[in-house]
Amino acid sequence: MMVLSIVVLLALISVLFYHRVSLMLSCLLLLAYTAVMGAIGLWSFWMLLPLAVILLPLNVTSLRRGWLSAPALKAFRKVMPPMSTTEKEAIDAGTTWWEGDLFRGAPDWNKLHNYPQPQLSAEEQAFIDGPVEEACRMANDFQITHELADLPPELWAYLKEHRFFAMIIKKEFGGLEFSPYAQARVLQKLAGVSGILAITVGVPNSLGPGELLQHYGTEEQKNRYLPGLARGEEIPCFALTSPEAGSDAGAIPDVGTVCMGEWQGEQVLGMRLTWNKRYITLAPVATVLGLAFKLYDPNHLLSDNEAPGITCALIPTSTPGVEIGNRHFPLNIPFQNGPTRGTDVFVPIDYIIGGPKMAGQGWRMLVECLSVGRGITLPSNSTGSVKSLALGIGAYAHIRRQFKIAIGKMEGIEEPLARIAGNTYVMDAAASLITYALVQGEKTGGAVRYRQVSLHPPRPAVND
Repeated sequence: MMVLSIVVLLALISVLFYHRVSLMLSCLLLLAYTAVMGAIGLWSFWMLLPLAVILLPLNVTSLRRGWLSAPALKAFRKVMPPMSTTEKEAIDAGTTWWEGDLFRGAPDWNKLHNYPQPQLSAEEQAFIDGPVEEACRMANDFQITHELADLPPELWAYLKEHRFFAMIIKKEFGGLEFSPYAQARVLQKLAGVSGILAITVGVPNSLGPGELLQHYGTEEQKNRYLPGLARGEEIPCFALTSPEAGSDAGAIPDVGTVCMGEWQGEQVLGMRLTWNKRYITLAPVATVLGLAFKLYDPNHLLSDNEAPGITCALIPTSTPGVEIGNRHFPLNIPFQNGPTRGTDVFVPIDYIIGGPKMAGQGWRMLVECLSVGRGITLPSNSTGSVKSLALGIGAYAHIRRQFKIAIGKMEGIEEPLARIAGNTYVMDAAASLITYALVQGEKTGGAVRYRQVSLHPPRPAVND
């Protein structure tokens, strides 16, 4: 019985922790449990005294902080690395939506069900039924992948003409200004026909120059670039990934130094940039390069801060010194992807997205806009592909016959078909859920978690 009483005690403590019961009530319940154990003779009543001496002072804030919290914090600071500015900005950026309840282990399902379900507007539905349908008809994935290693020229022209690259851009700048839900539906449909087509359309509508300019750009930058991006005259790419650091912005070796230099015959305040980026989607065809780098100001030309930190700038690829390398060819999937580099490239300080006042704010900008790329583009592309896979395999299992019956009716085939259908349903649900938050204006970090739900099931679905 003694062992059982200890097991029950541990279970009680676990329940109190799980439900986050207040400290005072938890202490009282533990004292009450000890008293009950003493009353039935399993434990000694004298155990109440040391337990009370330990627990009751914990409920006095000043005593708890002085005796427990402060020494524990001091000890942890000695063994744990300090939080960097980049990490703090990542934690503080964005908002928390319903997923906060979910990952705390106490989801409020009624709250979730009460959120309004997004609907396509008449304009968005017409775009899907018209231009998107036509783009799917024009895309021949075998031709794209094995013959041209690119989208055909007429399809590129069609995408630009019908502003496929401007779904995220506001109408005042010539864009379509579609809702996140509509963007997700468009990308899913395109991905079901051609992954290269979906990636090509998705990247300009994801985390990149268009998104960053609308949120942080100066009026001059918006008026200069957004109309051209909307019309497809400008093709954007965003260079973050480095060969050594990957997409970890805090570790990128790419640097910019604030200095004076000559620009168009005049001495202006600017930056000398050196970078080496790789795996940058649309870089081989881009006309506008978004660049993430670490900015330094050793001569205090911009401010008293010698190391403002991660900064984002927008640079025309025609700028002297900007190099675009040979295309990458990953997994025989020929979407436009390649490296870019530059050494001591001088550009005016006004090329910083948002102007000089946004120097050092690049990581916050990226994290706050991350939900678009992580919550729309990646889940939609994977979901659209698996939907197409499920449709094709389901149809084939119906018409392929063996022993005079369709193989789809055989138990050995029914099981993987059921798994494919279930994983596809889960992916579609997760991909739709994040758009609910984005439609309401949330910038939720949960987009990354929903992305995992949307990106993991394709593996078993493809295996099946």
